[in-house]
Amino acid sequence: MLKAKLVHRLLLACLLLTSAPAIAGAPPIVAAASDLQFALTEAAERFQQQTGHALRLNFGSSGNFRRQIAQGAPFELYLSADERYVQALYEEGYTQDEGVIYAIGRLVWLQRAGRGDLPNEEMPLEAVQTALEAGTTERIALANPEHAPYGVAAQQALEHAGLWEQTEPLRILGENVSQAAQFALSDDARGGLVAYSLALAPSLGERSEYVLIPGTWHSPLRQRMVLTNQAGEIATAFYQWLQEDEGQSILRNYGFNAE
Repeated sequence: MLKAKLVHRLLLACLLLTSAPAIAGAPPIVAAASDLQFALTEAAERFQQQTGHALRLNFGSSGNFRRQIAQGAPFELYLSADERYVQALYEEGYTQDEGVIYAIGRLVWLQRAGRGDLPNEEMPLEAVQTALEAGTTERIALANPEHAPYGVAAQQALEHAGLWEQTEPLRILGENVSQAAQFALSDDARGGLVAYSLALAPSLGERSEYVLIPGTWHSPLRQRMVLTNQAGEIATAFYQWLQEDEGQSILRNYGFNAE
């Protein structure tokens, strides 16, 4: 660990001594799960302040990014919300190694602020049950389980509560969990199952309220990141920076737990 920190500090020092114009090309492209939209943006800004080097952040569903990397997309760093996508890419030879776990995600029930009917922690999906019993047409938002890890977790939570099949007519699927959060706060939605990190973001927190879903209701959201075979020194430095105290502190501020 001490050796790794020393190597990283030397790399950062080299970056600080290297002016931005001296490094040819555009900023390295980072592919990141949508639950990182606010946390990683803050981290990248802090990293740029310290090193003078910018990053280009692309947010989307982890499954789509996994497929794009295998098809040759020019991503240098990949932060997935499901470690299995990273492990698959490693086995197929697209990454430098197996990467590292950078966070454990959580799922929440999110709804518009001011409704006055937020479920409690003992029955976090009571709003869904009530909507079904009332015969409402209000939608229930979640990310698409076919390629979004938080969508898989949402499906598992609904299955745990015995509500998956019943909610089929009410479900509206986001391409990723960030879009699902937008749907959850729309006028025609009862709410939705989304990432805790998004619920903690100031821009969403001002107009929403949430309750945590028990972690035992779904498979652990073990989030893994990895450098692709195309990674350069800036992406490598950011990858290491995210593992250190400052990077981890930012992630914790957005509800990500360490393993």
